[in-house]
Amino acid sequence: MNKKKIKTDYQKKINQLTKFNKFYFDRSKPVVSDKEYDDLKKEILLLENKYTFLNSKYSPSQAVGHKPSKNFKKSSHRVPMLSLSNAFSEADLKNFEKKIINFLSKKEGSEISYSAEPKIDGISASLTYINGVFEKGLSRGDGKEGEDITRNLFTIKDIPKKILSKNFPEEIDIRGEVFIQNSDFENLKDKFANPRNAASGSLRQKNPEDTKKIPLKFIAYTFGFEKGLEVDNQFDYLKKLSSWGFKTNPLNKLISGVKNLIQNYDDIEKTRANLDFDIDGIVYKVNDFDLQKRLGSVANAPRWAVAHKFSSNKAVSEIKDIEIQIGRTGALTPVAKIKPINIGGVQVSNATLHNEDEIIRKDIRIGDTVTVERAGDVIPHVVSVDTSKRKKTSNKFVFPKKCPCGYETIKEFNKITKKYDAVRRCPDRSFECNRIAKEKLKHFVSKEAFNIDGFGKKIVEKFWELNLIKLPQDIFKLDYGKIENLDGWGRLSADNLRYSVDKKKQISLERFIYSLGIRHIGLENAKLLSRYFGSFQKFKNLPKENNYNDLLNIDGIGETQLVSIKNFFSKEINLKILSELDKVLNIKNAKVVNTRGLLKNKSFMITGKLNNISRAEVKSLIEENSGTTVSSVSKKLNYLISGEKPTKKKIESAKALKIKVIDQDEFLKMLNKTS
Repeated sequence: MNKKKIKTDYQKKINQLTKFNKFYFDRSKPVVSDKEYDDLKKEILLLENKYTFLNSKYSPSQAVGHKPSKNFKKSSHRVPMLSLSNAFSEADLKNFEKKIINFLSKKEGSEISYSAEPKIDGISASLTYINGVFEKGLSRGDGKEGEDITRNLFTIKDIPKKILSKNFPEEIDIRGEVFIQNSDFENLKDKFANPRNAASGSLRQKNPEDTKKIPLKFIAYTFGFEKGLEVDNQFDYLKKLSSWGFKTNPLNKLISGVKNLIQNYDDIEKTRANLDFDIDGIVYKVNDFDLQKRLGSVANAPRWAVAHKFSSNKAVSEIKDIEIQIGRTGALTPVAKIKPINIGGVQVSNATLHNEDEIIRKDIRIGDTVTVERAGDVIPHVVSVDTSKRKKTSNKFVFPKKCPCGYETIKEFNKITKKYDAVRRCPDRSFECNRIAKEKLKHFVSKEAFNIDGFGKKIVEKFWELNLIKLPQDIFKLDYGKIENLDGWGRLSADNLRYSVDKKKQISLERFIYSLGIRHIGLENAKLLSRYFGSFQKFKNLPKENNYNDLLNIDGIGETQLVSIKNFFSKEINLKILSELDKVLNIKNAKVVNTRGLLKNKSFMITGKLNNISRAEVKSLIEENSGTTVSSVSKKLNYLISGEKPTKKKIESAKALKIKVIDQDEFLKMLNKTS
């Protein structure tokens, strides 16, 4: 093939790609499948790699492409972008390390090495590279799905568009933070409240040419999906990032020991005001990748990382009023409406007062001058009252004994502490209390539950007031004819909402259980219940089977959760809701990670101390190999794993029921492992 022919073929492919981009981005009408589109891009890149004389400003290795559509395309992360747990004190860090040592069954005092990385207050982004070429960029979104903001990210000079290093992985999702330096923000402060808002707003511009005008920066710090990454730990990975042309935080350090983490934290906090970028804490990651893999994650956060937040910002304001808000569990939360103040670049007009006891203890009144604190992403709260500025006509705040819905409120007695709870509640009458009902609907459509695009809290409020929704099933039976005639709506907006709602008629069992807002049933417990029941029908038929006490065999479900589940199913309205939702939804059966494992159809319980392996890790091994763990000895138990100093009662009960008692070595032999 001669040079002219090669150039002609190359240009045809470029023209074809340009045409596809135009249909996709300008008209939102793709004329080829995603696979055909991706294959064409790969063909162009392969030609460029083979023949160095080929180049085009419209090539996927150089060009941004056409302007994105009005609504950014959503795309799934190949590996979820998890959030991080927070730590605010040395005690929190000690607890974090203790949990790691216990999980890994290391000796007390064992030294863990951490990559300590100052956390830039910006916008998270994930960059996909294939064969060294920047192919796609996503926002964090809900962690599982983000917005495709490739064309806007492409305008950031800090992001390498093509990496030629021989040791660069075949495929990798490089993750980091998009931000604006404080010095650059000076020219933008009339348009945005703070640098973070400026970065967020700039990345969501419809036209990448507008984004290009904003001095955005990018710092890389981790990865998601990878194929061919040759590195054993986080700190070496950060060095690799620098060698590949990515900017990394100059303050990153490799540190061992909580005392040394605290010293580094104090040193950085003292100098943070002099930095040219905002940081709101330091992220600590267990350095060793093998240990990270063993530790895994809980719900949406990894066990091996934590964000150590910097000390809070405070400001003084005046309480104009105190309102009572009702949560989905019936909790009455007092909220101070204060004169708007700026705390750390954020405009604050509300501050939580926590509960009735807190108001009494601090003697908080309407009209008081108070100090308000905002720590990281924690809700602003009133720290103290300046009584010297209190007016003589001031009266104590009387906490209402009735819920605004009319029901008498209660303080529940805690059997463990032998005290009444500080929180006053409207008894859980499910959807009978209109305040609880509204909050339950907000929870139902939240990100971790149904996650319906365009159906946020404000929409719930508006549709509630218009009597369009009162129960969860109403969401799937909306009158879109009425909606399109509402102020600020129209046919297109109504059609978009219809599409979003219809798209979510299929949901996993664990997310569905979580969406119901059963008290004490969070994401982790919903996952446990999902695995136990397996299908929606079995979950729905729990009252008919009347085998509630069997739920106590689920490791992680205790009396508190059991009482809440019983209470939920005791309400006729809840049974009706389940029945109605069954008619309109496709609730997928629980996913079984491995159905052919070595421990299939076998149940285990652990008693006593194990050697060099923690209970948590044993439970993970059991689940990975298709087995289950239970929390009490019963006929459903197959094996009782006995360690040092086991509970005699459990051993005796197991023998009485002819349940096989095995030691740690016998268990590991079942997995073809040795201790």
